Amino acid sequence: MVQVTATELKNNLGKYLKKSEFEDVYVTKNGVIVSVLSNPNQSRLQLLDDLKGIAPDINMTDDELRNERISEI
Repeated sequence: MVQVTATELKNNLGKYLKKSEFEDVYVTKNGVIVSVLSNPNQSRLQLLDDLKGIAPDINMTDDELRNERISEI
């Protein structure tokens, strides 16, 4: 997790956009978190990693993993 002030974000936007590809960037204003920059695909990647951990066959495709998980619900 990275925490940055709104002013620092404004002055170095490109740097923090790049960081947000890999980890959440929390933006503060007057010491209060007001926003979060995050990668919208990051949660999907984490879900896929979680599915691979419980799938019986590690050589399954992404679709097979998804279907396996859905069938357990």
